[in-house]
Amino acid sequence: MALNTSADAPLPVGEVSRLIGGWINRLGAVWVEGQITQLSRRPGAGVVFLTLRDPSHDISVGVTCYRQVFDAVADVVSEGARVVVHAKPEWYAPRGQLSLRAVEIKPVGIGELLARLEQLKRTLAAEGLFALDRKRQLPFLPQLVGLVVGRASAAERDVLENARRRWPAVRFEVRNVAVQGVHAVPQVVQAVKELDELPDVDVIIVARGGGSVEDLLPFSDEQLVRAVGQCRTPVVSAIGHEPDAPLLDLVADLRASTPTDAAKKVVPDVGEELDRVRMLRDRARRHVVGLVDREERGLAGVLGRPWMERPHRMVDDRADEVDALLHRSRRVLGHHLDRADSELSHTHARVVALSPKATLERGYAVLQRAGGEVVRSPEDVEAGEDLRARVAEGELHVTVVPRT
Repeated sequence: MALNTSADAPLPVGEVSRLIGGWINRLGAVWVEGQITQLSRRPGAGVVFLTLRDPSHDISVGVTCYRQVFDAVADVVSEGARVVVHAKPEWYAPRGQLSLRAVEIKPVGIGELLARLEQLKRTLAAEGLFALDRKRQLPFLPQLVGLVVGRASAAERDVLENARRRWPAVRFEVRNVAVQGVHAVPQVVQAVKELDELPDVDVIIVARGGGSVEDLLPFSDEQLVRAVGQCRTPVVSAIGHEPDAPLLDLVADLRASTPTDAAKKVVPDVGEELDRVRMLRDRARRHVVGLVDREERGLAGVLGRPWMERPHRMVDDRADEVDALLHRSRRVLGHHLDRADSELSHTHARVVALSPKATLERGYAVLQRAGGEVVRSPEDVEAGEDLRARVAEGELHVTVVPRT
């Protein structure tokens, strides 16, 4: 429950420590799993001190137990071992220190570890962390390779020597870390994140030699698996030997069976690439030579034809045809012009015959009133009206007289 305190009414340190101890003492016993990082067994002492650490987080808690409790598992438990402890939280008021008083310690067996790993595997797979569509393609020729590996280890030597033997110009950015034990997970995670943040690193290799299931446990840690899953740089897992299968293999973009295999898969072999270049160059040369030979044969065949020996022969052969067509076209055109002239003459004669002037020349006259209207009937004029009479050679002025 909350305490009523203020700057004017503070609680003494002893009172605060006593209250914390009271709250902790009300807690019941719990089962706790962790990894033993420190173990102290003083000769003749009746109490054993050890530190229990969470491998996935930087959190530790002290544990004490009577000698007879630890002696029951002393033959199978040592520093670095995973254990399950049945203990009650205790508060040591004089130092303000929390610890666990263990009444039973059980080593975590291989079967239990594998079962928990299988459960974690199913959980991460359900989140899509191992999906194939998340895998990224490795660059063909990485300029800078990040390497996370144990210091002066055989795995480091295998990767560096094999990669440089295959492609001498390749460069490495190496991060030496602990690859087993309590510090392995945080160091590997930190190294992977550092390399992923470097813009020049094209691919990251996480490598370790073979070992027991317990030795390879850090590479199945959830924190490491999630860190690799968040990387923007392609990651290659090269942990253990062929049968080993840590969870890192599933989340990585590429799994290599061994560190040597990782070097072969990440860096191309310069000899093989030179052979491939020579092969492609020879293939291109054969193709070009074949193309030139084929075109030369075709050109020779064309040049050997008769019309190529006498190029003007084709023109001469066609000259008579052109002259014949020209004469024919002239005849046809003349015929069309003569027929058109005849038709035009007949049409002109008909037009002339039907023209008013021809009628006048035959002795007829056209009577028009003063306004120019043609007189067609005697009823159209009146007696005494002046009219114009148009004849072939001019016109006359006439006056209408009454009928008698």
